[in-house]
Amino acid sequence: MKGKGGAPDRRSSARWRVLLLCAFCFGLGMLFTDRFWTAPDTSNHIMYQRRRQDQELQVISEDCNTKRKHGEDKDIMGEVTRTHEAIQSLDKSVSTLQMELAAKRSMLELLRSGGSPVTAETSQPRKKAFVVIGVNTAFSSRKRRDSVRDTWMPQGEKLHQLEEQKGIVIRFTIGHSATSNSILDKAIDSEDDQHHDFLRLDHVEGYHELSAKTKIFFSTAIDIWDADFFVKVDDDVHVNLGMLATTLARHKSKPRTYIGCMKSGPVLADKNVKYNEPEYWKFGEEGNKYFRHATGQIYAISKDLATYISINQPILHKYANEDVSLGSWFIGLEVNHIDERNMCCGTPPDCEWKGQAGNVCVASFDWSCSGICKSVERMKDVHSRCGEGDSAVWSALI
Repeated sequence: MKGKGGAPDRRSSARWRVLLLCAFCFGLGMLFTDRFWTAPDTSNHIMYQRRRQDQELQVISEDCNTKRKHGEDKDIMGEVTRTHEAIQSLDKSVSTLQMELAAKRSMLELLRSGGSPVTAETSQPRKKAFVVIGVNTAFSSRKRRDSVRDTWMPQGEKLHQLEEQKGIVIRFTIGHSATSNSILDKAIDSEDDQHHDFLRLDHVEGYHELSAKTKIFFSTAIDIWDADFFVKVDDDVHVNLGMLATTLARHKSKPRTYIGCMKSGPVLADKNVKYNEPEYWKFGEEGNKYFRHATGQIYAISKDLATYISINQPILHKYANEDVSLGSWFIGLEVNHIDERNMCCGTPPDCEWKGQAGNVCVASFDWSCSGICKSVERMKDVHSRCGEGDSAVWSALI
C-alpha cells in the first residue's frame, strides 16, 4: 500500500518544485528588469523635433536669401540702368556745351575779322523749346500751306499755346526771291501778317538750292530757339504732332541724334533722270549706293548737331539731293542714326490700318510722289483717316 501511495506524492512534490522555480525565475527577471531597463528617454524625441525645426528654419532662411539675392540683382540692374541714363545725359550735356563753345568761338573770330553773324537774332536771348518744326515751302505753294493749316497744324491762339505749353514750335520756312522786294516776297509778307507762322530765311529760293536752304534753316533756328530737337518736313506730308513729340522724347537723353527713315538709294549718274547725282564719281563705281541717310520728307536732329551745322555751314559740301547732303555732313561724327519707320508710313489704307492696330504714324506720304500725291486735294482725307485726334498733342508726354 505504501509503495502504491508514494508515487503520487512524489509527482505532486515535483510539480510544486517546478512552480516554485518558475516563480523564482519570474521574480529574478523582474528584479533585473527594474534595475537595468529604463523607460525610453523623452529627450530623444525633443532632439528630433529640434533637428526638424532647424531644418525648416534653414529652408526658410535659404528661401529668404534667394529672394534677397533676386531683389539685390534687380536693384543692381536698376542702378546700372540709371547710371547708363545718367552717362548718356551727361554725354549729351558735354556735347551741347562743346558745340555752344565752338559756336561762340566761331562768332568771335567772325567779329574779329570784320564780318557779321549770319542772323540778326544772335544778340537776342534764345527762346526755350522742345522741338522746332520747319515746314519747307515755296512761293508757289500757298494752297499746300492752307491744306496743312486746315489739318494738322494749329492756327492762331492754339499755335501760340502749343509753343508756350508744350514747347512745340511750327513755322513755314521760306527765303526770298532773286529780286529784292518782289511781288512774291510781298505776297509772303501779307500771308505772314495774317497767320504769323513763317520763318524767313536769308536764302534765295530755288529747287536746286534745297541743301543750302536746309543749312540756313538749322543755323537760323538754332540762333532763335534753344530747342532739344529740330525737324524739317515738306509741306505735302501729313504729320501727327503728338506722335512726333512722343517719338522724339524717347531719344531726348541721347547725344548727337539723327532720326528718320534711313535709306540707301542708288547713286544716279544719268543726267536725264530725276534726282541724278552730278558728283556720282565720288561714290565709287557706277551702280553703287549712297551711305545711310534719312529720307528727305521728314527728319529730326538734336540740338548739338544743329549747332554743328551752324558752326560749319560755310564748309559743308552740298550734293544735288538735300537729304544726301545732310547725311554726308554727319559722316565721320559720332552720331546716333535712329531708323524710325513710323515716320514714313504710306497714305490710306496703310496709315489707317496701322492706326487701327494701335501704331499711329508720325508721318504719312506717298513714296511715288515723294509726298502726298495731289496733297492739296487729299490732305483732309488723309488727316480724317490717319490723324491721331486734335487732343493727342496736348496729352503727349515730353
